[in-house]
Amino acid sequence: MDDRASALLNVLIERYIVDGQPVGSKTLSQVVDLSPATIRNVMADLEDLGLIQSPHTSAGRIPTPQGYRIFVDQLLAVPRHELCIATTLSQQLPVHEPAKAVSSAADLLSNLSQFVGVVLAPKRAQTFKQIDFIRLSNKRVLLIIVTPSGDVQNRILFVSRDYKEHELIEASNFFNQHFSGLSFAQVREALSLELSSLRRDISRLMQAAVEAGESEEDSAEALVLSGESKFLNVSEMVANMDRLRHLFDLFEKKTDWLHLLDSSRQGQGVQIYIGGDSQMVPLEDVSVVTAPYGADGQVLGTLGVIGPSRMAYDKVIPIVDITARMLSNALSHNP
Repeated sequence: MDDRASALLNVLIERYIVDGQPVGSKTLSQVVDLSPATIRNVMADLEDLGLIQSPHTSAGRIPTPQGYRIFVDQLLAVPRHELCIATTLSQQLPVHEPAKAVSSAADLLSNLSQFVGVVLAPKRAQTFKQIDFIRLSNKRVLLIIVTPSGDVQNRILFVSRDYKEHELIEASNFFNQHFSGLSFAQVREALSLELSSLRRDISRLMQAAVEAGESEEDSAEALVLSGESKFLNVSEMVANMDRLRHLFDLFEKKTDWLHLLDSSRQGQGVQIYIGGDSQMVPLEDVSVVTAPYGADGQVLGTLGVIGPSRMAYDKVIPIVDITARMLSNALSHNP
C-alpha cells in the first residue's frame, strides 16, 4: 500500500468514526486533493486488500477489522498529544488512596472515553499467616484463612467424612507450624513431601484446603466494569438487538473480558484488540484498548476501555495509557 492509499484509508476511517455512515468517493474528494475517479480506483485497491468493504448496496465504504488494525498501528507509532488528560486524571484519581484509586479507575475511564471502563484488580494475596478448620456439619468444614495483612477469607470444604474436633486442630497446627507465610502453590509442593507421614484422612483434608486456597472463585469479582449502558448510544449496536443482547450477556458473565485482560498483562504499553481481527475479542464490531499497571516494576493488573470498533482511537489510546501510568505511580508511592 503506497502513501496515497494509506492517507486515503486514514481519512476514510476518521470520517467513518465521526459520522458512523459509509464513506463515498464524493465525500472523500472534499477532504483530499484527488479526483473522484482516482479516489474510486484507490478505494477499489483498498477493497481488494481487504481493508475496506461495502455494506449491502451502499456506494460508500466502511473499514474492515484489518483496516482498523493498520490505522491503530500507525497511531501507536507516532507521539501522542496528551492534551489535558493528565490534569483531569490527577484531579479525579485518588492517588493518595491506592485501594480506592484501583476501584475508581473504571469509572474514570468510562467517563473520559464515553464507553466501558474496565479494570482487572490485583489478585488477592494467596499467602496466609494462619488457617483454622471449624466443623460445620457431618461433611462440611469451614476453612478460615488469615492473610499476613490481617484479612480474613472463608471457604466451605465439602469433605468425604465427619472429622472430629481434635483432628481439625491437628491439621490446623500442622499447617501453621510448617507452612505459615507461604502461598498455597508453595504449600501444595511442600505438602506432597509430607503426606506420606500423615494419616490418609488428614492428608485429604489438607489437600482440600490447598485447592480451596488456590481457587480463582474471586477472580470474576476482581474484574470491575463501568459504563456498560453507554453502548446504548452506539447506533450500529442498537441497530442489531441480538448482538446487543449478546454483548450485555458477555458483560454480565465477565469471563471473556477477564481472559483478555489477564492475557494482556504479559504485554508492554498500550495494546489494541479489534473484534474480527483478534480472536481474544468475543464479538465483532467491538474493540478493547488495554494497558498494564503495577508498582515498583511488578505488573499487578490491567485496565482499559471496551468500545465499538468505530471509536476515536486517537482519544482513547492516551486515556488508557495515562490512566495506567498514573495508577502505577500511585501504587508505587504508597505503602
